[in-house]
Amino acid sequence: MNYDEQALQFRCGGESLVGIVAIPEQPQSTGIVLVVGGPQYRAGSHRQFTVLSRVLADAGFPVLRFDVRGMGDSSGASRDFLDIDDDIDAAIAALQERIPAMRRVVLWGLCDAAAAALLYCGNNQDPRVRGLCLINPWVRSPASEARTMVKHYYLQRLTEPDFWSKVVRGRVGGSALKDLAQTIRRAAGDDPTSSPQSAEASFQQQMAAAWRSFEGPILLVLSGRDYTAKEFIDRVESDAAWSGAFGHARLTRHDVAEADHTFSEASARSSLERHTLKWLQGEPS
Repeated sequence: MNYDEQALQFRCGGESLVGIVAIPEQPQSTGIVLVVGGPQYRAGSHRQFTVLSRVLADAGFPVLRFDVRGMGDSSGASRDFLDIDDDIDAAIAALQERIPAMRRVVLWGLCDAAAAALLYCGNNQDPRVRGLCLINPWVRSPASEARTMVKHYYLQRLTEPDFWSKVVRGRVGGSALKDLAQTIRRAAGDDPTSSPQSAEASFQQQMAAAWRSFEGPILLVLSGRDYTAKEFIDRVESDAAWSGAFGHARLTRHDVAEADHTFSEASARSSLERHTLKWLQGEPS
């Protein structure tokens, strides 16, 4: 083991935040702040973030995983991903203080933490942040969720003989058909989060603007068995605010066909770790 793990406590908005920093014996000049979405704490689902931070640290990258205010061992009122800019800023500063040789930071986030990382960059233009690792980014709205379900679930079910066999035998209940009808109505409706007439840009539009303006490298990893990932792809391909996003000059994209949302299976987790590590070793500068 070529790293040491240490508890780290730092301040944010009058509250005490708690994290674990993995410090390699010979730290690289690029450090990773692992942003944790909610409601979740620094270990992650099935210890995903703990394992990932150790893999990266063993390769020489210092990594901080921490609890935002109101989660895990950190004090304060709970908050969602739209309100953790200050937490991310404080975490970057804390990692810099602990690793003086660190010259640049990469933000790594899954789901709404990926959204938070993008929003942070858009809101702050922080020169310390030189790269983004975005895993199954969260761009959900009621209408886009419904469209994703219709396109990727219901349409597939309608092509399956088993579904029609259940219909004929009366095993598809009225409530299920009612749910389908309601989902189709939501999918056909306008999506207020994409409306150009909105007085204030939606968080999805803010994410798109941050994506366009970010000049550093972006790693995008998408799970093949995840509706959040499918919803992200559908939005990028259909929402004018995201036009050209997949053509970002410094985008590296990997689709992991066998992965679920949190890469819970060992093979999928290994793929995510491998893609992250290879990208870190070759991209941020």
